[in-house]
Amino acid sequence: MAKVGVIGAGSWGIALTKLLHTNGNEVTVWSIVEDEINMLREKHEHVDKLPGVKLSEDIIFTTDLKETAADKEVLVLAVPSVFTRSTAKSMASFVQEGQIIVCVAKGIEENTLMTITDVVKQEIPKADVAVMCGPSHAEEVGIGLPTTVVAGAESRETAEKIQDLFMNEVFRVYTSPDMLGMELGGSLKNVIALAAGMADGLGYGDNTKAALITRGISEISGLASAMGAKMETLYGLTGIGDLIVTCASRHSRNRKAGMLIGQGYTMEEATKEVHMVVEGIYSAKAALALAKKYQVTLPIIEEVNQVLFENKPVQEAVKELMVREKRTEHTNLTWGN
Repeated sequence: MAKVGVIGAGSWGIALTKLLHTNGNEVTVWSIVEDEINMLREKHEHVDKLPGVKLSEDIIFTTDLKETAADKEVLVLAVPSVFTRSTAKSMASFVQEGQIIVCVAKGIEENTLMTITDVVKQEIPKADVAVMCGPSHAEEVGIGLPTTVVAGAESRETAEKIQDLFMNEVFRVYTSPDMLGMELGGSLKNVIALAAGMADGLGYGDNTKAALITRGISEISGLASAMGAKMETLYGLTGIGDLIVTCASRHSRNRKAGMLIGQGYTMEEATKEVHMVVEGIYSAKAALALAKKYQVTLPIIEEVNQVLFENKPVQEAVKELMVREKRTEHTNLTWGN
């Protein structure tokens, strides 16, 4: 049994809390929102974000960050990516040398273009910072539906510790040394999922969805490869796997926001309607900036940015994607004649 602190009481943090407790660990959960902690203490359920998922009465819920972080073997950082840096700053003084911090949010910091783990490393250099991601909606993990994810770390030992901590008969954890590839796949797929949602909102069909997923992973892997990530990662669970589930699932907040935009909502109206942080909106600008930095062309992500931030009609964005100049699918393949 390990002592684990979960930083963030949203749907993903709560789903992982239940999983960790089911595995026999002692879990303390922190939220900055006092009403949220009071609800969890009283009802042992997040009635707003994960209704129906009951939590054990011996799980500790607190607004005291020191109580959550200090003297824990592992910390799970589950706040939305836009709050990662501020939360890491606040918890830094409570973290011990070599303490494992598992980052489970997905995103790229817009102003620095840093991944989540890089942000945490910068704020808490004494920590052993890792990542865990993959096709894993909280709504399904919370009720114990079979799920597979990947734990990434700088050392095999740390990755295997995380694997042992989380893995059970319904939650399978693989390991990987390619943290960069995992994080880029997990972040950029949210932007493609916005596009998939927009297509759904327009009433387009399976052909369109398949095209977006396939060309989307091509864009993601092209940028990730230029940045030094491994192609195997992008064609695994944290790349194509996560992209499929986020583009297709009814649980996907990015797909839902995109669908609303496709139906005529503005970005602000769609975000408000979803009632949760839509990570793809924050990652879209960062993805475009990275593409410029590494001289990579990302047509779908470029059009998503124009729809989100320049009020471009979705139908016009689709048309521009379809009538772009002709090209071959794979530039590294050659003709035999």
